[in-house]
Amino acid sequence: MTGFDIVMVIAIILFARLGVRLVAGYIKMKKDKKEDDTNT
Repeated sequence: MTGFDIVMVIAIILFARLGVRLVAGYIKMKKDKKEDDTNT
């Protein structure tokens, strides 16, 4: 593996972790909003 390949793998892992965190936060926010709508 060349240095460029290693950098690409690290970048892909970082983007994947960020994407997972964004999706999880979005789902949580959506769920909380739905609960708020039913409570009011």
